[in-house]
Amino acid sequence: MIPFTSKLYYKACCLALFFVAAAASFNGYFVKWHFREAGTSEFMPRASFDVLVDGSAARPYVYRQLLPMLATWIDGRVSERIKDRLLTAKGDRGPTFLSRLVDSPLAQDRIWFLRYLIVYALVFLFAWLSVHALFQAGKVLGYPSPPSALAAIAFILLMPYFLTVGGYLYDYPELAFCALAVWMAVKCDWWWIVPLAAMATWNKESFLLFVPTLYPFLRARYSRLRAAIGTGIIGSACVAVYAFLRMRFQHNPGGAVENHAIAQFYWFLHFFTNPFREKTYGLPVTPLFNLLCLALIVWTVWRGWRHLPQAAQRHAQIAAIINVPLYVLFCEPGELRDLSLLYVTLFLLIAANLTEWIGRHDEDNVRYFSHI
Repeated sequence: MIPFTSKLYYKACCLALFFVAAAASFNGYFVKWHFREAGTSEFMPRASFDVLVDGSAARPYVYRQLLPMLATWIDGRVSERIKDRLLTAKGDRGPTFLSRLVDSPLAQDRIWFLRYLIVYALVFLFAWLSVHALFQAGKVLGYPSPPSALAAIAFILLMPYFLTVGGYLYDYPELAFCALAVWMAVKCDWWWIVPLAAMATWNKESFLLFVPTLYPFLRARYSRLRAAIGTGIIGSACVAVYAFLRMRFQHNPGGAVENHAIAQFYWFLHFFTNPFREKTYGLPVTPLFNLLCLALIVWTVWRGWRHLPQAAQRHAQIAAIINVPLYVLFCEPGELRDLSLLYVTLFLLIAANLTEWIGRHDEDNVRYFSHI
């Protein structure tokens, strides 16, 4: 038995380490993309912060309304006097506290600043929650705490590299919801996933496609019929939310999906000549679709696959069957964030490899000290 004080110490260390890793990851994302608002180098008129919040963004971006609507709801309940005080609060080294806190024109704008700060804080909190959720998912699937924690930290630090070509305010919440859904599918009764799935779809409609990947985890605990019914009800909640959003924004420009199949074809033709075009963590990097990174990913899959639980293997297979064709047909070339249905699978593979590595290291230590 581990003493209570030791457990408390390890939990406090994890809390601190997860915070630091999430902060570094969020900074890597935010410096690169901000919230795609005007006045930044990555301005995207169809999906910038202001048009997402006021509901005039193009489809399908406008469907991702969890954080924008929540920020608007909170903003409407804060008095104008408090807003004025927040906006004009003085900092130690600059004209205002806000100018030091967030480097964005909208964060200094009287109309948008509070909603911007709310979304800014929520995206970071979801990044932090993602690390905890991945850690818990790894533990509940049988991996020891140390490799689960290391894999969760490694994955969150990799996130800014996955956010290549594009990065948006709903990407970290999507990761958190996927990891939480897997943890709940293994640990909790299935009906607890229903409200989570509704919120996840409100954040990004693609969570509807993630629901079938939960079936293997439910099947490991329930009968085939009960697992199918549970998966169906969870999916129905997602459909209901998505249908509401579709009707609510049916007159916005754009469409439910964008076809990029031809662009993908030409992009793969020039696979070996993709240039350094982005900075991640302050350094120029090539997109992760290159021979070195792909070889490392394939090697990680090959080494870790046999150490995944059977339910996790089935989850990965279903996710790949759904995600890969949709990525080729409808996603921007090189935009790895659109393979998000496979996020949890990659995390589990990292955890499996770390578990194997640590286990072999312990065996080597035992053999070494036995000869002393």
